[in-house]
Amino acid sequence: MARIKVVTDSACDLPTALAERAGIEVVPLTIRFGEDEFDDLSPESFWAKCRASKTLPETAAPSPGAFQRAYEAAHDDGYDGVVVVTLSSLLSATHQSATVAAEAVAGTIEVQVIDTLNVSMGLGLIALELADAAAGGAGLSELATHGASLVQRSGVVATLDTLEHLVKGGRIGGARALLGQVLAIKPLVELKGGVVAEAGRQRTRAKALAAVSAAARAKAPLRRFALFHGACHDVPALEKLVADIESEIPLVVADVGPVVGTHGGPGIIGLCWIER
Repeated sequence: MARIKVVTDSACDLPTALAERAGIEVVPLTIRFGEDEFDDLSPESFWAKCRASKTLPETAAPSPGAFQRAYEAAHDDGYDGVVVVTLSSLLSATHQSATVAAEAVAGTIEVQVIDTLNVSMGLGLIALELADAAAGGAGLSELATHGASLVQRSGVVATLDTLEHLVKGGRIGGARALLGQVLAIKPLVELKGGVVAEAGRQRTRAKALAAVSAAARAKAPLRRFALFHGACHDVPALEKLVADIESEIPLVVADVGPVVGTHGGPGIIGLCWIER
């Protein structure tokens, strides 16, 4: 039976213990606060630095070398192949780095790179699903086919407290129409075709949470389900709203890491899912 390693990037927001338990290798993006650069920051440290910083943080894709080291480590550990799931290629050069690295190790270990057109736990849930399939004996080509199917069955919707990070980070995409009305609304965004797009507008945070939960409910029954948030105090409110949504695997609650937090800003909260 082939042993396949699952690799992803730190935009996945997978809780560390969950990634380790599933055997998923996470390649970090770089976070910059002015002249200071970090490969890894806990959510708590990241938000503390955001509060203390006069400028918004910036992100940079991992180098091809960072992915290549992960692939070579998998080979050295006795794996027969690697399946890589990356955040949307339309939001970052991470997918390109992963692909360049795969070409560099072509004579050493076979690597399949999947562009999930996704981010946060939308990416993380796909990585978890593939890790389970790999543990069950699925081969590399089977995992690649399964991964492509998961991309089509996944979704992300969130509400933001501020669009400042998204605008300054250049990731506004189809949500640009929200500008000019930001003060009067609680914007909802989704990943559509791999880019950030407007998913609605609500007058209050409570109504925004209800709309987020309704978006996930419309896709039920689910295979996997996750709630992600950045420095939010109303997580229990959204958990209560989604408690009765049917999912084969129980809800995972995850803190937004530096990559998504940089662009989503504090107060971002949302849901990710894979349809059954």
